[in-house]
Amino acid sequence: MRILLLGEYSNVHATLAEGLRTLGHQVTVASNGDFWKNYPRDIDLSRKEGKLGGLKLLAKVCAQLPQWRGYDVVQLINPIFLELKANHILPIYKYLRKHNKKMVLCAMGMDWYWVHDCTYRKPLRYSDFNIGDKVRTDESAVREQRDWLGTAKGELNKYIASDSDQIVAGLYEDYVCYEPYFKEKTHFIPLPIKMPEAASPITHHPSSVKIFIGISKGRSAYKGTDIMLRAAEDVLRAYPDKMELIKAEGIPFNEYQKLMDGSDAILDQLYSYTPSMNPLLAMSKGIICIGGGEPENYEILNEHELRPIINVQPTYESVRDELEQLIINPSRINELKRQSIEYVRRHHDYIKVAKQYEALYL
Repeated sequence: MRILLLGEYSNVHATLAEGLRTLGHQVTVASNGDFWKNYPRDIDLSRKEGKLGGLKLLAKVCAQLPQWRGYDVVQLINPIFLELKANHILPIYKYLRKHNKKMVLCAMGMDWYWVHDCTYRKPLRYSDFNIGDKVRTDESAVREQRDWLGTAKGELNKYIASDSDQIVAGLYEDYVCYEPYFKEKTHFIPLPIKMPEAASPITHHPSSVKIFIGISKGRSAYKGTDIMLRAAEDVLRAYPDKMELIKAEGIPFNEYQKLMDGSDAILDQLYSYTPSMNPLLAMSKGIICIGGGEPENYEILNEHELRPIINVQPTYESVRDELEQLIINPSRINELKRQSIEYVRRHHDYIKVAKQYEALYL
């Protein structure tokens, strides 16, 4: 099949493309590399700042459109699959719909269904937008609500979701926000991870436990990184001889990986039920995820044996307590590392995931 993957989210499309190519498909990835993360792509659609940057990107996309015809599948990472305003994206989507066979929308990243349902329907006990029945009032959360609810972006999302042939969610959280609206065409497919070529040694540092945390630019409070970092720093102060803390902030993907390598555990996404791409990549290397590992995560994967993730509730106390227990009980580490690698191999291997997408496309 000829497949066009438009847009990027945490290396999903770049990794999926590798898997699909291995299966013999012709795949083109066109994206902005997910901003500063700079993930690989075949066609660079990054935008320079300002109105002129938007005009140049629009002109580049329009010039590309004749080449974006005749694909068996066009897959969008998000309704905002280009760094353009919704009113400019809509005619581009309609062109793609007219001149290609199947249109697939990914429920990944921020969109109307995620914002709306977590704010009003609240299918999750906690999320980026609610803690129980209470709606979060963080500046970042409010900004996303204003950006998506009752706006052109929201209407674009609803139009594409209704019009597309299939919808794919890579996380349990996104699946439960789309499935009630599009029961027949919403599918859960795990995120794709390319396993390391060499097996990671399942050992930890004998003198201290090495903890890694990645900090997203301007999204620390929204993702709960501020709380996780504060808890980690407090545990470090309490056990300076038993713990090491490594921080990565706003750096390209390759540099991020180098800093992460060799860590024993990663702190990631306080308000998540499930591990996303970065913690999954870490787990594939035998790095323990301290973050989202709720029962629903294992259930949707039909996983009844492995429990590699140290699940935390969205509070400072939960993160501090779980991290402290890991630091003072390092005998758990090797088994959690082993399970982490097996978990990713079992559910997220990029070839296995690509086969699930392939079946969806046929």
